Amino acid sequence: MTLQTDRILVVQGDITRQHADVIVNAANSTLLGGGGVDGAIHHAAGPELLQECQTLGGCPTGQSRITRAYRLPAKWIVHTVGPVWLGGNRGEDELLAACYRSALLLADQHQAKTVAFPSISTGAYGFPVERAAQIAIAEIAAGLETARNLERATMVCFGAATFAAYQAALEQRWGAGRREM
Repeated sequence: MTLQTDRILVVQGDITRQHADVIVNAANSTLLGGGGVDGAIHHAAGPELLQECQTLGGCPTGQSRITRAYRLPAKWIVHTVGPVWLGGNRGEDELLAACYRSALLLADQHQAKTVAFPSISTGAYGFPVERAAQIAIAEIAAGLETARNLERATMVCFGAATFAAYQAALEQRWGAGRREM
């Protein structure tokens, strides 16, 4: 199932199978792999990804780093470190927004035209998915408006509940301007 505007798509699927110039990884601060999206991306990309990530020295929360994509159907992987949910009063919203901004900036700087995002911080980090979806859609929309190269972003939602939250956020932002495919 897919929901889209002219420049933002929301799909339910596996991010490691997305054909995009950039695939965004919801990484931990070491960038050395982990569970969830991070583990799936490292597994699909192959051992060369870990070798390159070992040279980066980690990444602070809210920031991003870029590597080659190796065996993924992309040119680049942007690794971004989302915030752990601590109740919402410790800057979690701004840190999550910064993840999307920094990932979009790196993708644009590397002349990417397409980027695929997972739902950052909503798995093991516990960020409420509905709140995260609102932040993600707003930041992606703003980032696409100012990008020089980026043309389209895809939100890739692994499960039905996550897809429903991002679908609702997209519908709330654009209402009748969206199309189901």
